[in-house]
Amino acid sequence: MKIVDVRCHVLLDPGYQVGATSSAQDDLVVEILTDEGITGIGETDMNPWIGRACIEAPSTHSMGLGLRAMLLGEDPLQVERLWDRLYHGSAMNGRRGAVIHALGAIDTALHDLRGKALGRPCHSFLGEVITDGIAPYASLLPDVTSFDHYRDSLIAWARDAKRRGFTAAKLEMILGGPYAHMGIREPWSRGIEILTGVREAVGPDFTLMVDVAYGFAGADECLRTVADWQELGLCFLETPVPSDDLDGLGRVSTEQGIPTASGEWLATRFEFDELVTRGRVAVVQPDIGRVGGLTEAMRVCQLARARGLRVVPHLWNTGISVAAATHLAAVTSECPFIEYLPPDLTESALRRDLVTSDAPLADGRLPVPMRPGLGVEIDWDALERFERAAAAVAP
Repeated sequence: MKIVDVRCHVLLDPGYQVGATSSAQDDLVVEILTDEGITGIGETDMNPWIGRACIEAPSTHSMGLGLRAMLLGEDPLQVERLWDRLYHGSAMNGRRGAVIHALGAIDTALHDLRGKALGRPCHSFLGEVITDGIAPYASLLPDVTSFDHYRDSLIAWARDAKRRGFTAAKLEMILGGPYAHMGIREPWSRGIEILTGVREAVGPDFTLMVDVAYGFAGADECLRTVADWQELGLCFLETPVPSDDLDGLGRVSTEQGIPTASGEWLATRFEFDELVTRGRVAVVQPDIGRVGGLTEAMRVCQLARARGLRVVPHLWNTGISVAAATHLAAVTSECPFIEYLPPDLTESALRRDLVTSDAPLADGRLPVPMRPGLGVEIDWDALERFERAAAAVAP
């Protein structure tokens, strides 16, 4: 079997909002086609036009190759070897960042293709299944423009998530910083209003995480603010300070009692090694596409196991990424949760419509996928609709 083409689909939600700070509004979906008619699907969370360029770019020398050129004619079943080939062949293009994020979509598609070709689910190539179900947490980010509406919506959504069977939820509490959402900017001292309101709504036994999205200027501001959050039983505090302030993150990790989590932007195990060494986090959060695909995400899990850390994958795309995360979690004992965005608790048409085969939540858990490959089905009519919307913005 040989790879004969790599197709990039740049997708855009026709209802996207310029004022939002949410990558759920666009997507890069990659198809890898073979001479035997078997196709693999992957996606990645990045600017999809940039990702397409990393894949389709022509090349003039052997260390600055476009990703597609390196795949044509290759055996798609050699997934891990191809990861190394793509990494080294594109080394002068970055070794991190956009090139690795684009590689992540390709690697995930190769895992999907290998599973389909051999009639086995992706997790069967990754390790031994250690669970009969994966616990998702509901990731909640209302698209509203006032603090009061934001607070009330998070309380209502958390209550609804519990009613739907979730046992955990993460509050995207973005009151400032680079991710300030829909123009909301409030003093961080008001965060306690949201947290206490949600805790009262869901009760003491419901697991709560909070993501402040790099919102604190530094460790001192963060430590002052979260002192009031210590008694709320938070599972973790995600990305509290600017992403490159690893020493500040290390202070937050060691000078207060809420476990810290980070890693959603990182590419490769090498960046995660620096994160855990200097940032001292308790929870690593590889985004499967951005980190370099399932191959590299598993290497991050191995790093976490060696350091005694937990793994909670980040994902903010469609059911393609949800499926990839369930395969990873099925074989990773350090992974107590995966992020999950309920299709009916989201404003994103991409999340709701692109994948037609989302697994149902039962007793607060997602079943281990058993279909070949990732086990997802694409609504190709929906994909074409999102592709037309993207072409209207940037052909």
